[in-house]
Amino acid sequence: MAVEFLNNFKIPDYILVPDSKVEKSHECDPVCPVLVFINSKSGGQLGGELLLTYRALLNEKQVFDLGEHPPDKALRTIYANLESLKKRGDQFAMKIMERLKLIVAGGDGTAGWLLGVVCDLKLSHPPAIATVPLGTGNNLPFAFGWGKKNPGTDQRSVEAFLDQVTKTKEMKIDNLHILMRMRTPKEGSCDPIPPLELPHSLHAFHRVSEADELNMDGYLTFRGGFWNYFSMGMDAQVSYAFHSERKLNPEKFKNQLVNQTTYAKLGCTQGWFFAPLIHPASRNIAQLTKVKFMQKPGQWQDLYIPPSIRSIVCLNLPSFSGGFNPWGTPNRKKQHDRDLTPPYVDDGLLEVVGFRNAWHGLVLLAPKGHGTRLAQAHRIRFEFCKGGADHTFMRIDGEPWKQPLPVDDDTVVVEISHHGQVNMLATHICKSQSMYDPSSPHHDQEEDDSDGEIEDSLAEEYRKFGAADTFRIPDEVDISELS
Repeated sequence: MAVEFLNNFKIPDYILVPDSKVEKSHECDPVCPVLVFINSKSGGQLGGELLLTYRALLNEKQVFDLGEHPPDKALRTIYANLESLKKRGDQFAMKIMERLKLIVAGGDGTAGWLLGVVCDLKLSHPPAIATVPLGTGNNLPFAFGWGKKNPGTDQRSVEAFLDQVTKTKEMKIDNLHILMRMRTPKEGSCDPIPPLELPHSLHAFHRVSEADELNMDGYLTFRGGFWNYFSMGMDAQVSYAFHSERKLNPEKFKNQLVNQTTYAKLGCTQGWFFAPLIHPASRNIAQLTKVKFMQKPGQWQDLYIPPSIRSIVCLNLPSFSGGFNPWGTPNRKKQHDRDLTPPYVDDGLLEVVGFRNAWHGLVLLAPKGHGTRLAQAHRIRFEFCKGGADHTFMRIDGEPWKQPLPVDDDTVVVEISHHGQVNMLATHICKSQSMYDPSSPHHDQEEDDSDGEIEDSLAEEYRKFGAADTFRIPDEVDISELS
């Protein structure tokens, strides 16, 4: 029975390896053929164990270690071979192309890498993607119903995951493009400073080449892409401290629980819980940058940022900091008064949310809790103030960096815009909502909603969380990337 079940996913060699001998008869006609991409370094030892299990159960040539086989090269090779076989009238190859699905196992950065590759390759039949949570936050898997806890790596666990893949629905997800441009500094460098090397991330923030159409003489231009969120401020600073610590002492970061505990401690030592006392006012978002957003195509507007906001998040998915939804679902009054909608993942809109400090972030633990809703936008632009700061901290889908800023220049601009879409595989407990799915709530979902957009009273925060049961973080709550 197990052999018959696994035959639903196996792909023969001649499909995977160009110029292989074409097999005239096939042992199986896979209903759900899969290519599996695993970051063997994710999840401590879990990535390596999962790689061995998948290779033992499937054709080992359809299971790729991302440390050895970049997904863009693997997908180009396989799809070129499929197109070649299709031209020769190979019906089996055509079925594989139509039914093919991808599985990616790793953290959010690994998953975002594969999604970016699929988006950029513009394949004739782009496959839908399932995500295995092997990271710390696991926001992407959680948003589409795959959970946030690291999975088992034994045969039974892998077979259970494959069975889930056959029962999923497809859902599109927006891809966001981020562009940063600044004048070339008179001295020093403005290259992003990562806390650790990120060689696997195709969409990591990087400088464009001189031949790139976005390049401008006299300016440094960086570009990147993301699927879940871009954030700037205190939360990114804590994330940067965590990744730096992990780089210095990798032996201390071997499992998800230790990572999450260390993250929470760093939130305290970095002053995120006591930001009004420790965090300089010059680093508040409103002091650091002017923000413009485009709610309707072609119409830029100034975005008011309350002076106490120390972290701003541009969100695409309803999963942040280990599964929280900072936007929530606006009630009918908010929808009408501010022209807001639920946070759909395929509507081309970003949800822009602000946080004052970690105490404010703890509101997400409460039922229907959310951050300060600032705007929904098709595009958003950050224009950094001259002399505001010599650097800031930024983060894309869990990957932080320290961004130096020219202190004598006011032309530093970061702009985020819609870039494309890919297909995701979502389970029946998927948290994400599609604007095209009749089962997604549209404008009839009520929420007991108190936005507190302008109310910044610390007394109110302490009243809510200092003496309430919700201050105690439940054991089952993922506290990674607490913000």
